[in-house]
Amino acid sequence: MSDPRWIAAFAQVPGLAAQHVLLAAAALGLALFISLPLALAARRRPRLRATALAAAGLVQTIPGLALLALFYPLLLALSALLGGGVPALGFLPSLLALTVYAVLPILRNALAALAGLDPAVLQAADGMGMTAAQKLRLVEAPLAAPVAMAGVRTAAVWTIGTATLATTVGQPSLGNLIFAGLQTENWVLVVAGCVAAAGLALAADGLLALIERGLAARRRLPLWLGLAGIAFGLAGAALPLAPRGDRPTITVGAKNFSEQFILARVIGARLERAGYRVRYSEGLGSGVAWRALGQGDIDVYVDYSGTLWANAMGRRDTPPAARMNEEIGRWAWTTAGVTVLGSLGFENAYALAMRGDRARALGIASMADLARAAPQLTLGADLEFLDRPEWAAIRSAYRLRFAATRAYAPSFMYRALASGQADVISAFSSDGRIAADGLIVLADPAHAVPAYDALLLVGHRAGGDPAIRAALGPLIGAIPVARMRTANYLVDRDADKKSPAEAAGWLLPE
Repeated sequence: MSDPRWIAAFAQVPGLAAQHVLLAAAALGLALFISLPLALAARRRPRLRATALAAAGLVQTIPGLALLALFYPLLLALSALLGGGVPALGFLPSLLALTVYAVLPILRNALAALAGLDPAVLQAADGMGMTAAQKLRLVEAPLAAPVAMAGVRTAAVWTIGTATLATTVGQPSLGNLIFAGLQTENWVLVVAGCVAAAGLALAADGLLALIERGLAARRRLPLWLGLAGIAFGLAGAALPLAPRGDRPTITVGAKNFSEQFILARVIGARLERAGYRVRYSEGLGSGVAWRALGQGDIDVYVDYSGTLWANAMGRRDTPPAARMNEEIGRWAWTTAGVTVLGSLGFENAYALAMRGDRARALGIASMADLARAAPQLTLGADLEFLDRPEWAAIRSAYRLRFAATRAYAPSFMYRALASGQADVISAFSSDGRIAADGLIVLADPAHAVPAYDALLLVGHRAGGDPAIRAALGPLIGAIPVARMRTANYLVDRDADKKSPAEAAGWLLPE
């Protein structure tokens, strides 16, 4: 553990764990608030009981990642209906998704506990003249509590585990380490995130077990020890998040690949030197990142002109890069109040790439050449490419029909090409692995792919702050593509792998 990589990885754990704990605790508390009254209302109403359990069970059939993604458009629509003010990213969608996920085990165990009470005991309570409220408080609740607590324990473990997925909707959690580690193949980060999440789950389960034991045995000591442990844990989680001074916090967004992680750290470093506190919202999809900037959920991030042109603007023509950037700047300001500060100085375009030996053997040098061999080949793409208009344009221009298509996280896409699981991949032109792996980028004679200048975008709040513009202004035109490729490779290579923060320091040393 004296390895600097381990030290750097676990140094990130306290802050992320604090956010993780508070999110999971809030979701579990809200699930208890919903489930327990619903169980009491449904215990003598078979139809309500069946409906509630069926609805909660249906939610469990939806994968956690999909459930988080579903709340994003729902909250966007709600915000539009109310005229704004509803955050579609970050804590709120994560809280709602985790809450509905936690309802089923709590509700099911609470109903089972109430249904399993000895009728003779309930009759005795009636015979003593207890009111319904007295019987619930003095008889039913104490007897049902141990069984109900088993459901709470299950829900707590599920919630803490699923909270790692909140990273994908911009809520910091221990998933930041896991997702960043997977994308950059930095297994130290993955292990740190997994160990921390597992530790939190075991600690929560242990404390809730103490409470369950105290309720079952009607002993105060384990009950109070469990409650005190939970209170201490929540207080400890809140401490790293307490406001520190009056420095404003700027949220830097990033998509889910190495270059974006590096550029986010470059931006964050400059903002911190200018006196701002920086928060990172990473692992975002292209559409989510753009909408988050317009909504004010993030303040600054780097996007690519071709992505904005084709995805956000819905344009299918391919004008020269300078005219494209000019039109994007006008459109971004008029539609979302977003300022395009300018290009960082390099382009990261989508491109189809093959292993050099394979391309030469098949006589393929361009996408036009690829068309005749495609029916016998497999295309490996990143997680977005197959649903993007760029792929539709390439496929249409060259009439490409592959034998199979497979989607991978960007790092694993290159692994698939090297291992022969894919014959062609949707590469990125600024990726250092192209040269390092001896890949050939296929020419695009039909110019189906637009320009992809890396553009620095700031939202309305940050764009109106002269200090932020002054801090970020020197980045414009400062990063040539060769240097960006090298920085990317520092993170992506197998030996002597660097962190995004270290690569950012190398990319633009002060």
